[in-house]
Amino acid sequence: MLEALILLSFTFYFLPMLLAILLDSKLGDPTILGHPIIFFGRLIGWGEKRFNRGGYRRLKGTLYNGLLVGLTLFLSWYLLEHLLSLGSLGQMVALLLATVLCFYMLSGKTLIDEVSAVFREVDRELEAGRRQVARIVGRDTAQLSAQEVRTAALETLAENLSDGVVGPILSWALLGTPGILTYKMINTQDSMVGYLNERYRDYGYFSAKLDDLANLLPSRLTAVLMLLSAGRLDLLSKTFRHGRRHLSPNSGYPEAALALMLGCRFGGPHDYFGEVVDKPFIGEEDRPLTDEDLQRALSITRRTELLALVVSLVIRALILLGLSLLFLVLLFSLG
Repeated sequence: MLEALILLSFTFYFLPMLLAILLDSKLGDPTILGHPIIFFGRLIGWGEKRFNRGGYRRLKGTLYNGLLVGLTLFLSWYLLEHLLSLGSLGQMVALLLATVLCFYMLSGKTLIDEVSAVFREVDRELEAGRRQVARIVGRDTAQLSAQEVRTAALETLAENLSDGVVGPILSWALLGTPGILTYKMINTQDSMVGYLNERYRDYGYFSAKLDDLANLLPSRLTAVLMLLSAGRLDLLSKTFRHGRRHLSPNSGYPEAALALMLGCRFGGPHDYFGEVVDKPFIGEEDRPLTDEDLQRALSITRRTELLALVVSLVIRALILLGLSLLFLVLLFSLG
């Protein structure tokens, strides 16, 4: 009985993310099957069309998008718990479902492939590079120079290493599969309605602030793991100093870590389809970026993901140990 309980605990506490990262490293983001993020997007878009009008937009946005976050956490937890209660077959289905959902929430390989494609295309033709980088950034790329295209790609690599890799892994470590799904719901809301323009400023206020809160730890942990992966913890204080310059409370930290390790500079004027935002410079050297910089950045990305996995497994192990000790204390106190 004890052996079966230990095996079950290991299976559902550790195996889904291990399998998910293995699948992501080989397959990348699935394109032929329905994606939960698309479903999230449809729910968010449905609410935005109906509630982002008239008065009380901030209240309506808070209530609707807050409800989506709460339901994502509760329903995913309830479904998995229900499956686990159905015996061995239900447990197998729960393991498979948890693994597939975690796999869908990761974007490590896709991120690497997309950024690599930007460098490849811009080396071939500037216009092709502009079109390629437009797939992964939310600003106007029509007038970008080759250097600006490469810079935009590496900025996105650093930022999405936090949002698309470390953040999801850390949320799984803390709250399991319901945690990673809830994190991605929050992240998707921010990417759709969390803007400061006239249309979304009020309606998306809650989503933007919640995303800032959800990424407070992942963004800083990502920066630390990036430095650790390259053996450059000597840059830690400078990374946090540069990271605080960013307009975002979170994005600056992984961007600063990468810029300082590569010896380049991010930031400067960004054109968001007619609205120019003058972002502070992060990093120190304004120099041309090369394919060698890309390879160094990709190597840092891969090693950071592995370190994030190790950290998450340690966190899960500590949580399991703590719960086991609590159970034993309660058992002896009642006995």
